[in-house]
Amino acid sequence: MAALSWLTPSHFIMVGLLVGFAIAHSGLAALRPRGEKLIGARAYRVLFALVSIPFASVLIIYFIIHRYDGAQLWNVQGVPGMFEGVWIASAISFIFLYPATFNLLEIAAVQKPEIHLYETGIIRITRHPQMVGQVLWCIAHTLWLGTTFMLVTSAGLIVHHLFGVWHGDRRWQVKYGDAFLKVKERTSVVPFLAILQGRQELKLLEFVKPAYLGILLFVMGFWWVHPKLIQASQQLTW
Repeated sequence: MAALSWLTPSHFIMVGLLVGFAIAHSGLAALRPRGEKLIGARAYRVLFALVSIPFASVLIIYFIIHRYDGAQLWNVQGVPGMFEGVWIASAISFIFLYPATFNLLEIAAVQKPEIHLYETGIIRITRHPQMVGQVLWCIAHTLWLGTTFMLVTSAGLIVHHLFGVWHGDRRWQVKYGDAFLKVKERTSVVPFLAILQGRQELKLLEFVKPAYLGILLFVMGFWWVHPKLIQASQQLTW
């Protein structure tokens, strides 16, 4: 039993939270067509947000509190340039994580939320930018923290987003049919693969958009608020 003394209850609680969030988030996404028919697109987006945002907030806070739980497998925080490297990787991950910022009015349900099929900008690099962003974030933070709790968290997040690749493609194909299959042929899940294979062309001018400026401002703001968020979360006793 002494060999497993590092396996704190927080490991299992995090797995439970991740499974619960995956079921709620992906489940509501799967039920979207039926839900929108029953209560309308805007109301369903509000319902989706009312479930997802509090659940995600609990996950983030619990992660911050327990991020150093378990065994410390490595510690590279003192390595020169590591801190800056993790922040750069995290900043890049946000560019992939939040392509939905292109449709802020739809996110807020001011405009009717839609499932968009497009292959410009970040989609030329990867058809599933949120998955790529999440994997990059997990790699950076796992390297920085080096704990078993971080490994469990990263594994759960990556598995959920890999499922999201299949689930997203399935929902696009149901909605758009052959139009999606043509986009699928010209794009790739693995970043830059379609470009390297000549199936896609990278157009840098497509990245000159206010949304990317918004992401940059968000990263700068998060840099400032990050220590305060950690301090505030650690006051809790979850």
